[in-house]
Amino acid sequence: MNPLERKKEITRRLKEAFEPETLGVEDESYLHEGHEGARDGRGHFRVLIITDAFEGKTMIERHRMIYRELDEMMRLDIHALAIDAWSPGELDR
Repeated sequence: MNPLERKKEITRRLKEAFEPETLGVEDESYLHEGHEGARDGRGHFRVLIITDAFEGKTMIERHRMIYRELDEMMRLDIHALAIDAWSPGELDR
């Protein structure tokens, strides 16, 4: 899978699973060129996701939910994933 396909697939899976009000997926692989973890061709991504599905969940639970949706991608296509995960109510405070 090329970097654009990875980004599209991450976006598709997270939209389908969480119906987010906000979702941003950035490919930051270029920041890690030459890095040990980048040599195998897997990408480095950053996700911002705001969804009602995270209401009442801890940050660890949210990350686990996301990792579960991206499971095989985490093994095959994603080397690193930075996550900012919020429920809409948290942003109103």
